[in-house]
Amino acid sequence: MKILVPIKRVIDYAIKIRVDPTKGAHGVQLNNVKMSMNPFCEIAIEEAIRIKESATKAKKDAEVVAVSIGPKQCGETIRTALAMGADRGIHIETKADVRGDYVDLQPWGIARLLKGVVEKEENVDLVLLGKQSIDSDCGQTGPLLAGFLNSPQATFAAKVTREDDGAFTVERETDTGTETIKLNHGRSPAVITCDLRLNTPRYPTMPNIMKAKKKPVQIISLEDMAKELGLDLDDVLKPKNEVVEVYEPPPRKEGEMVGSVDELIGKLREKGLVA
Repeated sequence: MKILVPIKRVIDYAIKIRVDPTKGAHGVQLNNVKMSMNPFCEIAIEEAIRIKESATKAKKDAEVVAVSIGPKQCGETIRTALAMGADRGIHIETKADVRGDYVDLQPWGIARLLKGVVEKEENVDLVLLGKQSIDSDCGQTGPLLAGFLNSPQATFAAKVTREDDGAFTVERETDTGTETIKLNHGRSPAVITCDLRLNTPRYPTMPNIMKAKKKPVQIISLEDMAKELGLDLDDVLKPKNEVVEVYEPPPRKEGEMVGSVDELIGKLREKGLVA
C-alpha cells in the first residue's frame, strides 16, 4: 500500500500575523517569521503513519510519501514529516518569490501538480490531505485533486478505517453531525481530507529526527516538473482568483468591569441590548 500526503509550509499557528496594508495582496509579511507545517497536514501525516503501522502489524507492506510544493525551506517541513514516520519525500521547489498562500500558487495549480505526482508514483492507494491550510483556508485542493483523478473522495474526515477489500470507510464531519461513507477500491486512489478530530499528531523523537536526515527526498524544480508532466507553467502559476486586498481585523474594544449584576443590567439597558 502506498499513501501520498501533500503537506504545506505556513506561518506558525501561534504567531501573530503582520500585515502591511500598503502592499495590497502581498500584505501578509513572511520575512523573519516562524514557519511550520500546516496543522491539518500534520493530522494527515499522523493518520497515514497510523494506517501504515496497522498494515505492518498485519504483515503487509506500506509506504508513506510526503509531498510539498514551495521554496527551498519546504525541505525542513518534509524533514518534519519524515521524523514523524514518513518514509520518503518529494519536494517540488518553486522560486523564492512564488507565494503559496493563495497569492500566486492557488489550489487549481497545486492540484494539477499533485495529479501528476500521483500518476508518476503509480500504484498509489490513498491520498491524505489536510482539509484546509490555515493561511488561505480554501479547502479546495483535495476536492480538485479528486476531480482531476476521477477518484472517490471524502472530506472533513473524523475517522478513517481501511477494510480488507482495500476500500476505506470514513466518518466525516457535517453541519448536523457526522455521516459514514465507504470509498470503494478502484483504479484511482481514494482522496481523503482530514479534520481536527481525526487524531492528535505525535511529536518527533530525537532518534527519529536524526534518522529523518538520512531518508531520501527527491527535489525537482517547478519548471522541470511542469515540463515533465506536460503542463503549461503559466497556467499552473496564473491565479484563478485575484486577491484584491489584505487587511487586519479591527481591534476589539476594551472590556468594561462592573461591580454587580444590577450594574451589568443597567449597562446593557443603556446599550439597548435588554428591555
